[in-house]
Amino acid sequence: MRPCKLPHSFLARPIAHRALHDSNVERVENGMAAIDAAIDGGFGIEIDVQPSRDGHAMVFHDYDLGRLTTTQGPIAQRTAKELSELTYVTGETGIPTLPEVLSHVAGRAPLLIEIKDQDGMMGPNVGPLERTVAQALAGYTGDVAVMSFNPNTVVQMAELTPDVPRGLTTCDYRAKDWKLLTEATRAHLRSIPDFERTGACFISHRAGALTDQPVQALKKRGVPILCWTVTSAEKEAKARKVADNITFERYIPA
Repeated sequence: MRPCKLPHSFLARPIAHRALHDSNVERVENGMAAIDAAIDGGFGIEIDVQPSRDGHAMVFHDYDLGRLTTTQGPIAQRTAKELSELTYVTGETGIPTLPEVLSHVAGRAPLLIEIKDQDGMMGPNVGPLERTVAQALAGYTGDVAVMSFNPNTVVQMAELTPDVPRGLTTCDYRAKDWKLLTEATRAHLRSIPDFERTGACFISHRAGALTDQPVQALKKRGVPILCWTVTSAEKEAKARKVADNITFERYIPA
């Protein structure tokens, strides 16, 4: 599967994790105010997408609404209209759709979109959200790339949007962090075996595990290495010994 080249803009400036939020005090993760703050700061932007009940791609990280909004329950059980009327814990209102965010960013910052796994076990039961994301990206002219922990999602995006750069979100799959996955699945994903199959052109790996052998092997091949999530200047300096760029939060990179 033919990979695309990651635009240089994704390596030129740090990428704000879930946009430039302030730990959900006044600017919520993935919210419009955090997106504006990232643009104003000259940073790249990472966002997440989840599906609404009626099939819209919503810019939101969690599967459940409870941590970030004043409402409880799975995001996938609410319509886009219902989600647009919810109140965040910050007082902001309305979970935006991906088309709304794309229209708002309009190429002013590189946009890295993580498509959250909808299979539940990193398996092949995906497709609807990927098709919605592909439809939203049609005609977008700004620098954009997509990624996912689920390799099957990345394969879908390769088929739907072959000209959009795509990557794998990767890590060392510690059991304590991935309790729902079997050890066999964790071991498989840990070795990043799907890089070629997906036509990926980059990875975004857990910052604390950049010395992992599969990461080092890809770096030797010249594959761009991004990482998540750096939370201090000291951790940034350590990560940059391997990573070509960082995704950050809780501090402002120099």
